[in-house]
Amino acid sequence: MGHVKGIGGLFFRARDPEALSAWYRERLGVGGGCSADESVPPNQWVWNVTAGPLVFAPFKADSDYFPADRQHMLNLRVDDLDAVLVPFHDAGDEVITKDEWNDPAVGRFARVHDPEGNPIELWEPAKG
Repeated sequence: MGHVKGIGGLFFRARDPEALSAWYRERLGVGGGCSADESVPPNQWVWNVTAGPLVFAPFKADSDYFPADRQHMLNLRVDDLDAVLVPFHDAGDEVITKDEWNDPAVGRFARVHDPEGNPIELWEPAKG
């Protein structure tokens, strides 16, 4: 029997897919042509990621953890939350943080939105 080894892609609708793809590449280094794993050369179609935890969790339909008009929220694992947030602060974008989101055993979190209003949770896992 075969086993699923990981998520192979994330596909979602956008009003302007090319512009949104460019924003993700430029702002977060995410998408085709990006590589978070320095041992793997970039490929125009693939975003090479580093191994690590991935939470796969359906939420209740009435959850207020992310906007009710959105069916999903992308969570990106980061190595230095403060550094990743610099371009958002520099651009004057809204950055949402809440003390209750952070947990010394789990890590730190911040929330931003892409140009089409999709929520993006940034997660710096706890060290150790």
